[in-house]
Amino acid sequence: MGEGQFHRGKKMKKVFEQMFQLKKEGTTIRTELLAGMIGFFTVVYIIVVNSSILSEAGMSYEGVVIATIFISVVGCFIMGFWANLPLILMPGMGINALFAYSLVNTMGLSFEQALAVVVLSGIIFMVLAFTPLARKLNEAIPLVLKQAITVGLGFFLILLGLEKGGIVTRGSHSILALGKLDDPAVLATILTLFVTMILVIRKVPGGFLVSLIIGTIIGYFFGINGKVSAGALSLTPFKEVFFKLDFSGITEVAFWSGVFSLTMVVVFETVGLTYGQVRQLKHEERLPRVIQASSVTVFLSGIFGTSPTVSALESGSMIASNAKTGLASITTGVLFLCSLFLMPFLSVIPNSAVAPILVIIGMSMVQELKEMDLKNPANSFSSLLIIVIIPFAYSIADGIAAGFIAYPILHLFVKKEEKISPVMYVIAALFLAQYILQWI
Repeated sequence: MGEGQFHRGKKMKKVFEQMFQLKKEGTTIRTELLAGMIGFFTVVYIIVVNSSILSEAGMSYEGVVIATIFISVVGCFIMGFWANLPLILMPGMGINALFAYSLVNTMGLSFEQALAVVVLSGIIFMVLAFTPLARKLNEAIPLVLKQAITVGLGFFLILLGLEKGGIVTRGSHSILALGKLDDPAVLATILTLFVTMILVIRKVPGGFLVSLIIGTIIGYFFGINGKVSAGALSLTPFKEVFFKLDFSGITEVAFWSGVFSLTMVVVFETVGLTYGQVRQLKHEERLPRVIQASSVTVFLSGIFGTSPTVSALESGSMIASNAKTGLASITTGVLFLCSLFLMPFLSVIPNSAVAPILVIIGMSMVQELKEMDLKNPANSFSSLLIIVIIPFAYSIADGIAAGFIAYPILHLFVKKEEKISPVMYVIAALFLAQYILQWI
């Protein structure tokens, strides 16, 4: 019996080595499994944070928890088997805020209609991904505008985190005001925020997960935690979000405005981010497969009942752990599936434990500002419009539109002529047309 298990194990090892080309990539099963585990613990926070954000769009918190887990499992599996690279596909931070606060709370779509927007964006993305169009579109958009979107999203997440933790509230004599510092929830948020910053500074592995645990413990002492859900594990809440697409708004301008804005953000963020990741892995030739895997998972996100996926920044933790193949991604996917058994305990986690993670992620995104080339006044004004309007107007879509409309117009008045892609004029015209139609 023991000998039979030994032979089966040896055969399985050989299958893995052949399937993921482990020897060719100069790695081992142990290295890939270990890296996949590390990757999981750096991104597991997304289950709570994504669900917390999308619940503010009227979606079932428990339903989104399951959807987040399932789409992350599927995304990691598709990436692992199709692209054979150690990248994690999961709902993207910033994009989930666009879904909840722009598509639903600002544009007035129901969450069901917003899920239909995600599906259509996924279809468009797949058309781009399985043709050379995705890379051409990415190349046509100036780098400074793409960086401005990242920075704008960063400020938006900071504001969202401060608001969620009660540190910033609606002012009685001003738009915003400092929250009540004697409120236990605010004190717990501030304390957890400092803990989270220290963890990040010290580069503690799985820092956000550790932050969630410590933040929950702090919340317990301040008396603000929820309660453990009673009963056994149930997938019933998944019915509240799964395949809840509603195309009834397909004739409305807001619906197509949402499709356009979401597609732009998803494509730019995915192509830009994954290009850097595949370069780091020295597998630029696999970029098309990575983008294809991403586009299919975006499409499935709307069906599963969550905001679009992206390749996580935290995939870098697997790369830093010497992962080189998709086996690490598969490992992360398996662990996501196992996390279903933690569901009854997620309701214990208070907002004071989630808010600091939003703030820190936002701060890391804002640091992209250091890389921006703002010497050209037209570039500078266009980019800064995106950066300030996204948080100040509380609308990611409007911020992007403002910058993209301004860019070609302002460049008409720059003495030093700079070549602008015709695609930029088309995009600016489309954004402008959507506002004209709204006004009409």
